[in-house]
Amino acid sequence: METVECTVENLSVALFTVNRHAKTALNPSYLYLLKKKTIEKMLEEGKAKKVGLHFSRNPKYSQQKSDVLVAIGQYYFHIPPTKEDFKHLPHLGTLDDSYRNPVAKMPLSQAKRLLQAYTGITPEDVQPKPKRYDWSRPHRFGKTFR
Repeated sequence: METVECTVENLSVALFTVNRHAKTALNPSYLYLLKKKTIEKMLEEGKAKKVGLHFSRNPKYSQQKSDVLVAIGQYYFHIPPTKEDFKHLPHLGTLDDSYRNPVAKMPLSQAKRLLQAYTGITPEDVQPKPKRYDWSRPHRFGKTFR
């Protein structure tokens, strides 16, 4: 098992890999937490830069929403904005579909190991979401069948 150095370029490729897999994962919460904590730490250390705000491509409840565009190395990522972001960052309008991040080849397991080493986060740090409804018993009009 090879170890990868925590350089800005390696971290950005690992983030790209984790983000790509999170979009199709069955349980993406851990991958998104890794992404969030890595970007937060890189912003604190000055290894990442907030560029501006973009209108969100998939707004929740069909309401206009914006995301913060963050530049890390040659890659760009979106994160949720804070109130301060709306005060200080320029709004860039709609997302430019002609731009794509460079293609990166890094195994997901290696990307997760690198981001875990950088942030100190483990899969145990993610709390499972509580179930909203127990579908194990059939219900009909408020009656329980046994």
